[in-house]
Amino acid sequence: MVVIIPKSQMTEEDIKLNFITPAIQSRGWKDKITMETKVKFTDGKINLKGNLASRESAKKADYILYINPNNPIAIIEAKDNTHAISHGLQQAMAYAKMLDVPFAYSSNGDAFYEHDFLTGLEREIPLDEFPTYDELYERFKRESNNHQGLSPLETTIINQPYYTSATTHSPRYYQRIAVNRTVDAIARGQKRLLLVMATGTGKTYVAFQIVYRLLKAGLIKKVLYLADRNILVDQSISQDFAPLSKTIHKINFAKDDPSTITSYEVYFSLYQQLSDKQSDEDDENEEEALSRLSQLFSSDFF
Repeated sequence: MVVIIPKSQMTEEDIKLNFITPAIQSRGWKDKITMETKVKFTDGKINLKGNLASRESAKKADYILYINPNNPIAIIEAKDNTHAISHGLQQAMAYAKMLDVPFAYSSNGDAFYEHDFLTGLEREIPLDEFPTYDELYERFKRESNNHQGLSPLETTIINQPYYTSATTHSPRYYQRIAVNRTVDAIARGQKRLLLVMATGTGKTYVAFQIVYRLLKAGLIKKVLYLADRNILVDQSISQDFAPLSKTIHKINFAKDDPSTITSYEVYFSLYQQLSDKQSDEDDENEEEALSRLSQLFSSDFF
């Protein structure tokens, strides 16, 4: 490589262009389309002061490396050559924690410095020896679950894509984390989970992506989706869950036939409907709900 200016005088972008990006691409990341540069993953924190609101700068990572779309595996932070190799590591680790990523790296163009969240170990890596895609993915599979490794079901769900179309948006980083952690836990055999998200953060979208990936990966066969108001059920069916419309059914105890109702995949109902209540505000009795549900479905249907 012919260097026009001394390395110590190069900007961070010069270092990325001439040293870091070629080093990563030469290790097989380019062809897999698993690398992005200067990736904005938040819009910036909103600060309120009286009636005034201001937004801080968006958080941007220099590089995010992916196993596949929506499954990031590494963060790389670049610094110019006047800084030490490990100077950007704390920033990379902070971003990795936010994005739920297992490996963090920093580089000044001389070498890479790695932090492995799965083992807690750190090391310096020569510039031309950055881990290949296969090497890093194998380490992730081997070191996960306290070094017990990923199960076949966990690998299956990682490789199961999200639903995408021309009219759907990519998940925000916190939505992706919510979906990935949920399906990963189910793949590990966890039966009871509680996912808590604030109003306006896309809970129904997250629920749809969880259901879609689990169904398509074959980890589940049937889903019961409950809400406390008809408008929430109808909105979910017509909006976020619309891609599954052919396999969706809204339960109607007065009209449903037990011999034909079992052909669907996703079932929607009201809590109150299961307990035979007429008002959305009435409390549900668990025993009544189970008895009501058993009229149409066997105890192990869902």
